[in-house]
Amino acid sequence: MTEHMAFGSLTIAFDDRVLRPRAWTAAQSEWAADLMATAPGGPVLELCAGAGHIGLLAVATTGRRLVCADANGVACDYARANAVANGLADRVEVRESRLQEALTDGEMFPVVIADPPWVPREQTGRYPADPLTAIDGGDDGLDVARACLAVVDDHLAPGGSAILQVGTRAQTDALRSEPCFTEGRLAVVEVRQQVRGVLARIDRA
Repeated sequence: MTEHMAFGSLTIAFDDRVLRPRAWTAAQSEWAADLMATAPGGPVLELCAGAGHIGLLAVATTGRRLVCADANGVACDYARANAVANGLADRVEVRESRLQEALTDGEMFPVVIADPPWVPREQTGRYPADPLTAIDGGDDGLDVARACLAVVDDHLAPGGSAILQVGTRAQTDALRSEPCFTEGRLAVVEVRQQVRGVLARIDRA
């Protein structure tokens, strides 16, 4: 059964086949919107978009276009419906695809939002109400986050920034050993603790 909830200035529809929007994740939208004020021109990319709420709220008042990518067809349907319901359909493209296949060579984005599953697999049983595919991040909770970083590495525009959500500061520290950071292409420039997760700003070095 479809539910509706307020998410910032938006009304978001979803059901139990997708992850229920968390009010605190609006902080990711707000941070991304702040970055858009000074970022180079171009569309915004949202990875692991779910019902699309974080990306939609981020671009709602900016005039920017949004590309949402998610492998879950139900989530993509809700993201499209939520774009229509909130008057943003003409600026939103939703791509049902695995992360590695969602973009074409040469597509670049000045701002990227990524909200991957980040619960370690052995802990997913603590969240029985959440769809497993929306929370299972693999053994250390970072499998999908790493895939997001690979997309950011390939598609973040010069002068651009990504906002990545994970579960803990320890996870952000673990990601710093990824080649995109150790080889100097990307840099974690700020980490913010939220109610139930952590947001990391990642810039093109």
